Amino acid sequence: MKRNIFFFLGLISMFLFTASVEQKTLNTQGTTVEKRILPPAGFSRDNCAANSYTYYLRNLPLKAHGSKVHLYDNSIKASQDGAFAVVDMEIGNTDLQQSADAVIRLRAEYLWKQKRYSEIHFKFSSGENIDYIKWAEGNRFKVLGSKVTWEKKANKDYSYITFRKYLDKIFMYAGTASLSRELVAVPISNIQPGDVFIQSGNPGHAMIVVDVATNSSTKQKAFICAQSFTPAQEIEIVKNPNDATNSPWFIVKSSDTKVVFPQWTFTVHELKRFAN
Repeated sequence: MKRNIFFFLGLISMFLFTASVEQKTLNTQGTTVEKRILPPAGFSRDNCAANSYTYYLRNLPLKAHGSKVHLYDNSIKASQDGAFAVVDMEIGNTDLQQSADAVIRLRAEYLWKQKRYSEIHFKFSSGENIDYIKWAEGNRFKVLGSKVTWEKKANKDYSYITFRKYLDKIFMYAGTASLSRELVAVPISNIQPGDVFIQSGNPGHAMIVVDVATNSSTKQKAFICAQSFTPAQEIEIVKNPNDATNSPWFIVKSSDTKVVFPQWTFTVHELKRFAN
């Protein structure tokens, strides 16, 4: 009986300890990445311009603290253990926006909001480059095997509704393999928001860096990552499973050879960046 009591007291103590260390990086009332997630001790967020991709990612809206991650069919994801926060962004009701697609979605959303339409283009697995402007001007494509043909079928339309339809088509024919070919490798010591950890293949996976902070004394970098998964799910900010004190931040060490996330592991050499 006493042994059981001590066992349960130990569990309660462990829970309270975990909650307290997590609280150091958590503002439960924060509504964005920047406001919800506080930098680790000794670190501060890097400065950025208000029209930058860093600013956009840092200000992604988050659902209320404690929200569950939902799948595309509105069911609850089976495992919630790896989620620190949930991005408040619709993902459609079909199984399309998976891992690489979430990376594509965030970059495209940022560029569309900035009206940088000519920079919105992504490759299919076949290698075909699909320009958003061509789509917005009313052209629609047909895929036959590895061949893509275009035909004028609609009026010019740069609305958000048409933009989302474009993205859903990209999600259907792009993946980790095609996305990886659009990116260039960067050293993890130079990590910045918008960078992508990516493994191409079947299965492959991709995760996006949504924020970075720097230690003023050591110059070490710390970063936060987000992901979708298979089946398609809401974009989640992931916990650091090996550092409860600083989670969801991952602090870069020169000795690192890999980065262990709750559902995937990457080597430090699998960090890439959009070329343009």
